[in-house]
Amino acid sequence: MRIITLNIALAMWLLAVFYGHAQQTTVENLEASKEAIINEEKDLLKDEVANINQRLENNEITEEEANRLKQEAAEKHALNIENRLAIVDNKIALVERNKTTDVIDDEDRAVLRIGLGNKDKDGFIFLGKKYKERKYDRRTTSDFVLAFGLNNAIGDGQSLNDSDFKIGGSRFAEIGWTWRTRVFKNTNWLRIKYGFSFQFNGLKPSDNRYFVDTGDQTELQEFPGNLDKSKFRVDYLVAPVFFEVGPSKKIEHENYFRYSTYNKVKLGLGGYAGLNLGARQKLKFEEDGEHIKQKLKANYNTNNVVYGLAAYVGWRDVALYAKYDLNPIFKDNPVDLHNVSLGLRFDMD
Repeated sequence: MRIITLNIALAMWLLAVFYGHAQQTTVENLEASKEAIINEEKDLLKDEVANINQRLENNEITEEEANRLKQEAAEKHALNIENRLAIVDNKIALVERNKTTDVIDDEDRAVLRIGLGNKDKDGFIFLGKKYKERKYDRRTTSDFVLAFGLNNAIGDGQSLNDSDFKIGGSRFAEIGWTWRTRVFKNTNWLRIKYGFSFQFNGLKPSDNRYFVDTGDQTELQEFPGNLDKSKFRVDYLVAPVFFEVGPSKKIEHENYFRYSTYNKVKLGLGGYAGLNLGARQKLKFEEDGEHIKQKLKANYNTNNVVYGLAAYVGWRDVALYAKYDLNPIFKDNPVDLHNVSLGLRFDMD
């Protein structure tokens, strides 16, 4: 029993020595981080002053504005030093008061910050001890694309009144990613939008009909029974390109600027080209008292490529969107059917 007690006492003593040493090391590291903080803020201030001087040399700002910006930068980093040193002092007090080492040192700390002020979609990141500053001029931005609405198909010389498909039941959807690049250096009235999208064009035949592949052609034929549902869909992977025009607002900050079109009307004109990913047909009907669902996937003589024209007019995050396939949906059909879509598109800013 005595040996066990001695071993426990020795273990407790070793543990106390270890934590005492670790605590002292933690405090020493925190004290050492103060000088690193001061040097870091000084380096950041030098970078900002160099950027301001470059803008002055480029005649983007006056000498008076440059002096004001330098003064503001100096005051900002002085306050940064004061606040960050206060944080370190509080950590030291926390370690000494609670006799703990469970405090993250400022030099080992990793922080991620993202800001989206004024819809400029530009954040900044700082990791450890080095900041990644905002880019002074960002000419290219990117965004997620989502579009959906009504779809149909018309032949040459036809109108929607002559269509073989239900207007309300035929729909399209589009999902993808787009980039937008400012064309000119000092103005934002013209932009190019480009990217990739998955397009899903659906058609719902009228009058109890469905598509039949006869070998050389794909025809709409009367279904032998009573159809509860008849839907046909072709999927594409496309690369759209638009020329976008419209006014914008230049927003200038201390060390960067952005053009914003958030509250402005924008007009996009362009086109797209891509590949056919597949066609499928869904039928629902009743046979001998049994409800049957059929999902048929085949080529249906659809064209392997797609290309067309598109346009949108938007404001804020939404736009009215229209597209028209220049190539026919099916190959070698007596009447060339061209897909046409009208709906809403979400990728504005």
